[in-house]
Amino acid sequence: MSTIHRSFCAALVSCAVAVQFGTPAQAADESPWNEDVRSAVRLIAGSNKADDAVLRAGIEVKLRPGWKTYWRYPGDSGVPPHFDFSDSENLKNADVLYPAPHLFTDETGQSLGYKDTVIFPVVVSPQQAGKPVRLRMKVDYAVCERLCVPAEGRAELTLVTGDSKHNPALTTAETHVPKQVTATQLGLTTKRVNTGAKPSVIVELGAPTGKPVDLFVEGPTPQWALPIPKPVKSAPAGRAQFSFDLDGLPPGVDPKSQLDLTFTVITGDRAVETKTHLD
Repeated sequence: MSTIHRSFCAALVSCAVAVQFGTPAQAADESPWNEDVRSAVRLIAGSNKADDAVLRAGIEVKLRPGWKTYWRYPGDSGVPPHFDFSDSENLKNADVLYPAPHLFTDETGQSLGYKDTVIFPVVVSPQQAGKPVRLRMKVDYAVCERLCVPAEGRAELTLVTGDSKHNPALTTAETHVPKQVTATQLGLTTKRVNTGAKPSVIVELGAPTGKPVDLFVEGPTPQWALPIPKPVKSAPAGRAQFSFDLDGLPPGVDPKSQLDLTFTVITGDRAVETKTHLD
């Protein structure tokens, strides 16, 4: 057999192998969509460097028009998402971050969440630095139009170093995660205004004149279900005031005791978060 003939046969064999098994794949920067009739989820990778102590990833949720899903605290109705990475490889910790939510108002009340699409950034700490992390994620969440429907998604993606086409979208999502500030920086104060079984609380903070401000409050554990604070119209210039009742506390918690609360403040495109005490 001539050298040319042997080379031609080898090329045919290589082509057959490629057709059967696929060409050697580059490291993917996204998992396939895991879809149902109302929503879809996938994992995406951010751009990561070899000397990074942590890796960047994201959970992207895509929703059909008219449907929404929920923030870590859903408000009057809904179910927060639950993420499980326990089947992953070389994973020490995966910290899911939540972009600032939208406030939705309908006949069921007020809820906090997202429509169209949302990316939850994930800060990934490897068990062994410098080696790939194989993320295996399961998420239980809810999607709602007029009624809420439970949903489940699974995705798998290996994170390696290198650039990702999803890095701009992931970076944008990261900028929408509320930044940690102090109550003093916000000029935020809280006080009870009565001593009933469910005392009312007034929250006051600095606010730019003419810009809408949203305020959300959470207790120290997911078992708390505090109401969404309502704006007070008589706030002085340069200040915003909100009120809410100490309702939705877990059994056994005294509403007159010192309480640890987390406030999220959204002003336009700026979102911040602060933890404070209600004495």
